[in-house]
Amino acid sequence: MAENVDANDQNTTDNPVKSILKRRKKEEDSGEKLEKSSSKKRRTLSGDDKDNNTPNSRGVLKKKTELNENDKSTPAKIKVEKASDEVTHVKSLEGSKTKVEKTSTPASTTQKADSNVDDDDYEAVQDPKVDRSRSCPYLDTINRSVLDFDFEKLCSVSLSHINVYACLVCGKYFQGRGKLSHAYTHSVQESHHVFLNLLTQKFYCLPDNYQIIDSSLDDIIYVLNPTFSVEHIASLDSSSKLSRAYDGTTYLPGIVGLNNIKENDYCNVILQALSHVTPLRNFFLQEESYKKIKRPPGDQMFLIVQRFGELLRKLWNPRNFKAHVSPHEMLQAVVLCSKKKFQITEQGDALEFMSWFLNALHLAMNGTKKLSSTIVNKTFRGKMKVYTRKVLPIDLKEEEKEKLLLTDEYLEHAEEIPWLYLTCDLPPPPLYPDELQENIIPQVPFATLLTKFNGVSEKEYKTHKDSQLKRFQITRLPNFLIIFIKRFTKNYFIKEKNPTIVNFPIKNIDFGDLLAPEHRVLHKNTTYDLMANVVHDGEPERGKGTYRVHVLHKGTQKWYEMQDLHVTDILPQMIPLSESYIQIFELRRDIPNPVYGKNPEELTGTPTMESMEVEK
Repeated sequence: MAENVDANDQNTTDNPVKSILKRRKKEEDSGEKLEKSSSKKRRTLSGDDKDNNTPNSRGVLKKKTELNENDKSTPAKIKVEKASDEVTHVKSLEGSKTKVEKTSTPASTTQKADSNVDDDDYEAVQDPKVDRSRSCPYLDTINRSVLDFDFEKLCSVSLSHINVYACLVCGKYFQGRGKLSHAYTHSVQESHHVFLNLLTQKFYCLPDNYQIIDSSLDDIIYVLNPTFSVEHIASLDSSSKLSRAYDGTTYLPGIVGLNNIKENDYCNVILQALSHVTPLRNFFLQEESYKKIKRPPGDQMFLIVQRFGELLRKLWNPRNFKAHVSPHEMLQAVVLCSKKKFQITEQGDALEFMSWFLNALHLAMNGTKKLSSTIVNKTFRGKMKVYTRKVLPIDLKEEEKEKLLLTDEYLEHAEEIPWLYLTCDLPPPPLYPDELQENIIPQVPFATLLTKFNGVSEKEYKTHKDSQLKRFQITRLPNFLIIFIKRFTKNYFIKEKNPTIVNFPIKNIDFGDLLAPEHRVLHKNTTYDLMANVVHDGEPERGKGTYRVHVLHKGTQKWYEMQDLHVTDILPQMIPLSESYIQIFELRRDIPNPVYGKNPEELTGTPTMESMEVEK
């Protein structure tokens, strides 16, 4: 076979080749198709030639997989390959160098070559069975120390919140995954290849654009969206185990600082205090609790429920990469839902924010006037009777006053209303210094402030029309009792702050003395413990004062003081020395009410506040 091929090659001269080239050029110009071979030395690619591999044929096509040892030993062979409408003829002679000639072929010849020659037979392609998702070579480029999922999930280039990916190498957010997207451009320019879809929580390698599946990335998913099981939630109040962040710092889950973006410390203290209210925390740690709540289309108020749940899960996350959390998304929802009443850049009042926030949560979860409608009502809502009567004019005679007292306008009216917190009024501070010419900070017992709600004490409330006398009688105590100590007063000129110190016990406070006998016998428990204390320091003007909060960690039974990012432990004896502003008390289930279930007529005498004074 080799001898025949060599003989043919020796008898072949350059003239036939040139004639073939000229003929093909003419056929291209005239547009005619080659249908027959014009010379015996030139063979066309046909099925017969493919099947009949004669030893004298010069254009022999064979697949790489069909080559055997005899074919490899053949000294002369010709391969025809297709590349962009050009056919490269390779002639190899025994003992001579290889010649490569590129000649353009007509469309008909190319179509025939396409039908007989498969690109996969000649070009090396990747095996489709190889799963690249489980063997990504760029996983070691991930930098967990720069990952921060607390901020608003917007593209850093287009500021769009649609289809946002986080670069796990530099921590920035980019949009899209296509060839014209910002994430694709970033991956090519910066050679950052591993990205995370913040919505679907799937990992991708760019620009190769394949999904990454690796169990070593589960910690990143957990930081993005922490999840809590029922067993884990039940153990939060009894666990004293420290957690270690990625940078090596240790922290207690729940005792985590909140970043102060500018002037949002009044929001941080309320969020920290509410995060330790056990039923409220347990409700929001499981997204299934509120995920199925239906709201009208386009409703924005439900956003505050979602963001509060995300913030609580991050505060109690035992596997955080850092020992602090930024409430950026939570505050963005507050600004949006409050219609810019509460701003990040301006100092606000902690009580106003707490009142709006709890009512907004209640309404966003389809709350009604029923005490069992939402978790907010179940936890904080109590009831009281308000007795109101109009004050008689001073300049009237006694006979005229007696006649007016018989009219409906001046009779006492009772109304039962729900309440979220109790407002306690401080006595006015002394105007002049004492005999030692020193301004001693006044002090007042906590029981004195609570006499306002015993149903006996009256207080005058003036309006632009008339004056009214009101007295308050608590009829139902909630599981968590919020006390607001009114320190700020406004007049026509300035806003003043009352610095009076309130001496209050931290444990075993019996609020049952505030209940009427017929209501006290209906409560199984009436003893409370302090679990959060919000303090205001500094001047009363906006922007001059600061807020801090004391919270009790139940797992360690230790008190901690938190002011934005600063978290330190504090002795419980130091808490009553501060200028308390808002206090949250938790009902104790282990101390029963001694008069529970008894006949109200058996209770004699007027309830006293002596039981309120308990040693610290």
